[in-house]
Amino acid sequence: MSNPKVVRILFVLLSIGASLLVTSVLVMVVGQSPLDVLDRIWQGAFRNSESTAGVFNFWIPLALCSMGLILTFTAGLWNIGAEGQVLAGAIAASWAARTFVLPNEIQIPLELLFAVAGGALWGLLIGILKTRFGVNEIFGGVGLNAIISVYSIYLIAGPWQPPEGGSAQSTQPFPDHALLHPMNETFPVSLIALILTAVAIVAVYLLLRGTRWGLQLKATGKNAKSALLLGVPTTRATLTALMAGGVLAGLAGAYRVLFTYDSLRPNVSGGIGYLGLLLVLLTGMSAIWTPIVAFIFAAILSGSTRLRVSLGLDSSLAGVLQGILVLSMLLFNGVRQRWEERRKSKTVTPSAVESQPTPSNAKAASGE
Repeated sequence: MSNPKVVRILFVLLSIGASLLVTSVLVMVVGQSPLDVLDRIWQGAFRNSESTAGVFNFWIPLALCSMGLILTFTAGLWNIGAEGQVLAGAIAASWAARTFVLPNEIQIPLELLFAVAGGALWGLLIGILKTRFGVNEIFGGVGLNAIISVYSIYLIAGPWQPPEGGSAQSTQPFPDHALLHPMNETFPVSLIALILTAVAIVAVYLLLRGTRWGLQLKATGKNAKSALLLGVPTTRATLTALMAGGVLAGLAGAYRVLFTYDSLRPNVSGGIGYLGLLLVLLTGMSAIWTPIVAFIFAAILSGSTRLRVSLGLDSSLAGVLQGILVLSMLLFNGVRQRWEERRKSKTVTPSAVESQPTPSNAKAASGE
């Protein structure tokens, strides 16, 4: 088993199996069949085209946000502020939807541009706090998350409140010309959003594999001080990585307000920024595995809504399964890393010992 990709896949399968086993035990404790639970989750996610569309509608913003986080993590940045960047994009897109009255084919690109700008700006603020004022991106991100969250509630309950009076629930629904439209009635998913998500996945993969900027991000993430000594513009790499992550997070926010809800609501992101952090950590920042695992999580969360109706179980059981899956994957990932380290040490040590001169060899080499 010398192929590292095979080893990684094996440990991922083991972690999934362990999480399903633990969850099955918990389900049996409450007197239900694990197979029935899995069947209901599957039926809830894929029983027809509309339920499948629900999975895609959660996967699109989650995949966008996660791909942006891969860029920042590659640069060695814990972008906790992704949640705020989603909100910033949602607010910017909402402002454009409320302000402009243009044909749909012009209005939508304009709203997406505003969302991109909002997310990028919020990412840039985190970068400026880090590079100019020495504020760690974790603390800067958490602080800006709180600010943008409070500001969104202020807008909903204040300037953007519905005409009938103040409400902290949502703004007035946006007009039809300002919304993303579904492909058809049986599969209500935005084709534009699907295309943008596919482009984002391919773009992140190619940027990290075959561009100078991708190499700069990797060098900065490995060791920023050494990269700087080698001529890598680490400050620029930090700022551009956070802005690029904000661009994709802003698009995710736009999808939530222009399609999922048709309005701006408190906590419109639904925790997508934080869930994206877990996905990127679980997949080891893989641009290939991240959207796949994101789809699995989207299916579990979307399908869990049938548990209460069919089996009388709370839909939060999906959160339990998700949490156990995260813990087991982190555990098995640590085991895999320890196993690889021990394996490398066993292969390196004999050759290192052979290269060391013995007393007799040392004497022969010195001519004694």
